[in-house]
Amino acid sequence: MRNMQFAIFFGTVILVYFLVNYYIYVHGLMAFQATGNFKTIYKILFWVVASTFIVGEILEHTHSSLAGEWVYRIGAFWLSFMLYLFIAVLFIDIIRLLDKFFHIVPAVLKSNPDQLRLWTGVVVFSLVALVVFFGHLNALNTRVKQFSITIPKSVTGSPDMKVLMASDIHLGALIGERREQKLVDIINQQKPDLVLLCGDMVDGDIAPVLRKHLGRHLQEIKPPMGMFAIPGNHEYIGGIKETLPYLESININVLRDQVITLPNGVQIVGRDDLSARNRDGGRKELPELLKDVDMSKPVIVMNHQPFNLEEVAQAGVDLHLSGHTHDGQMWPLNYVTEAIFEDSWGFLKKDKTNIYVSSGFGSWGPPVRIGNTPEVVVFNLHFQPKTAEL
Repeated sequence: MRNMQFAIFFGTVILVYFLVNYYIYVHGLMAFQATGNFKTIYKILFWVVASTFIVGEILEHTHSSLAGEWVYRIGAFWLSFMLYLFIAVLFIDIIRLLDKFFHIVPAVLKSNPDQLRLWTGVVVFSLVALVVFFGHLNALNTRVKQFSITIPKSVTGSPDMKVLMASDIHLGALIGERREQKLVDIINQQKPDLVLLCGDMVDGDIAPVLRKHLGRHLQEIKPPMGMFAIPGNHEYIGGIKETLPYLESININVLRDQVITLPNGVQIVGRDDLSARNRDGGRKELPELLKDVDMSKPVIVMNHQPFNLEEVAQAGVDLHLSGHTHDGQMWPLNYVTEAIFEDSWGFLKKDKTNIYVSSGFGSWGPPVRIGNTPEVVVFNLHFQPKTAEL
């Protein structure tokens, strides 16, 4: 049954991918129909480039290599081109339709249709290329967000605690050692007491991570109260049974429906990803995880996918941390994530619960971000000073 569902899902994705590419291809063919030999070059080049994402995915899953990585890299960038070329072509088609009824395009532009189509194609592709280029630069420019939160509960020792959260690192074929080192540098500069990694540390298949020995620099991080991680959906996509041992081998303490009490009394609840509901023995519900937790002490919940926030608030959790959404990663996909999640990105106060959904450190697919920024989030927590006993 599961294999059938996957086959239907995969088939649907491939069909949509082909139809969108074909829609762009036909309009490109119209633009270059008067250019002679270039038209033939366009036909070949378009379908070679359009196939690189699918071919790259297959190569990375079957035999990870540097050559396959570059095929996948080209394909990943093509996804961003595909999105914005589709939007541009759709917009042009709407203008053409409106022009039939309202004649909004000046007659002088329509006097030479071949030239109009050619220059429209050149301008559209150039603008999309600029958008993708600056989106790539934006995806490499990680911001550090700072928040101060007061939690009216006491702890042992200092009433102040600095917690650094990073989510959606996506180590793999596209995000490699350089970005990993950048994350390590940010953590070392911030000097947090505690580091929490909220899922999707690995992009998918573990093969490119193993091939490039990624994650080893994370072992350099030695926060006083430790570093903890939870699985995300991408750890399951790549195979949790293969990914988990590797994360543990590089000293990443992965919490899967576990509760850890820190020396100062703060309790960290690490939830397994929603992907575990139908695999690997299932996932515990939040009330079950909290039944042995002392709610008079601070409680931080790590939960990769920010669903069912009402349940979190009702439980009286002090701080709930998620990622997963990437805030859509590329406009206008943020409207999709905003429709799905109560909190697609940023800080939300729900009853007494502080909720934060991060846009993530890395990216999935295209290393491109439009309309949002990659981030690492630092929470300066202030607890109630412990009253001295008489």
